[in-house]
Amino acid sequence: MNAGAQVVAAVVLVGGLAGGMWVMATTSEQEVEESKPAACSPAHDDARPPKHAASKHGASQHISGAQLCTALNRADLPELLGTPAERAETADGSESTTKLAGGTTFVTPEAKVTLKTYSVQLSASSDDLSVARTADLLGSAAEKRTVLGRPAVLSSDRTIAIRFNFEGGRPGKADTAPGGIARRLQVARNAKDGGGSFDIVVWREDEGMPDDAALLRVAEKVLPTVPGWDAG
Repeated sequence: MNAGAQVVAAVVLVGGLAGGMWVMATTSEQEVEESKPAACSPAHDDARPPKHAASKHGASQHISGAQLCTALNRADLPELLGTPAERAETADGSESTTKLAGGTTFVTPEAKVTLKTYSVQLSASSDDLSVARTADLLGSAAEKRTVLGRPAVLSSDRTIAIRFNFEGGRPGKADTAPGGIARRLQVARNAKDGGGSFDIVVWREDEGMPDDAALLRVAEKVLPTVPGWDAG
């Protein structure tokens, strides 16, 4: 790597960068803190869908980003990913909204947990697009599966590597370049595949190829703990 540049992160194309803050403490306190896995922020616990937000699954089944974060940030997540010696370094949940031309607004909750080797993203969609239709749109790039008794599709995304050039010890201009491969598993919200899905994406921080077996292990353990899963 060029001595004047440093890779900061590799993120999924539609994802974002998670920020952090160092808190001043004694050396012993830092060592204790660093030994603990990251916890989900409670900042979004009271999040609610915006007024007129649409959900074909009903308002009572609205899922917040914080709830997805709690489901994803399991104590055994490193083991499920095949990296049992690691721990969650960051964990967060958030929500975004998409407004269609007709005025309908969809809420998309999302959670992300980052470890040394892997990053994992979990999101939930409530639109009318079925997983079967998604597979058709992806064509030969998609692999149809059945996960937990529901239609699913496995596909790949490209990540983006973000690098900052350091000048005089300070970060300068940021450059982007194609990163590694992310593997995405979309599982229907109900057995009839009536629309909407739970999406789990995994990618490696070293830009290597993710392990599909690890992705499937995460899905089989995490999805049944997401609020409203049984109702599907």
